Amino acid sequence: MIYWQIFVANFMANFLGYGGGPASIPLLEHEVVDRYKWFTVHEFSEMVALGNALPGPIATKLAGFVGYQQGGILGAIVGLFATIAPSIILLIILLGILLKFKESPKVKNMTKLVRPAIAVLLGVMTIDFFSSSYEGIGILHTIFLGGASLLLLEKWKVSPVYVICGALVYGAIFLG
Repeated sequence: MIYWQIFVANFMANFLGYGGGPASIPLLEHEVVDRYKWFTVHEFSEMVALGNALPGPIATKLAGFVGYQQGGILGAIVGLFATIAPSIILLIILLGILLKFKESPKVKNMTKLVRPAIAVLLGVMTIDFFSSSYEGIGILHTIFLGGASLLLLEKWKVSPVYVICGALVYGAIFLG
């Protein structure tokens, strides 16, 4: 039963997560935190942070970790397959259709109109992460890390890998 749950959680998140890994993260969070209760919001946010620090697509890293935690090596394999299966299926079906109508204004508008929904999903997840951080480490550390991360990423264009690693070091020194 656990393997089916791992499959469904990862498949649904990646089937509905239009736009790739970042868009599927809030959907996966809903499945593994709210629906199956395998992780807390705090644990999930740590998974996302660590996954972002590693090279490669975030969705497959999260699927592998979730699957392994819940079902061992076979669970990781099931989670990884469930993550890439929607792309394989949709690629085969939709690529032919989209290529026929790629110049259509309706097709161009369709991809533009889905972006606000993705932005809202990411915004809701961000609020959840900030709330969890506030509850876990307090307002001062949350504001400092959030502000420092924003400046490092946007003003000084530091790689997200270094920002996440810096936050991990900060946590180990000041909160560990």
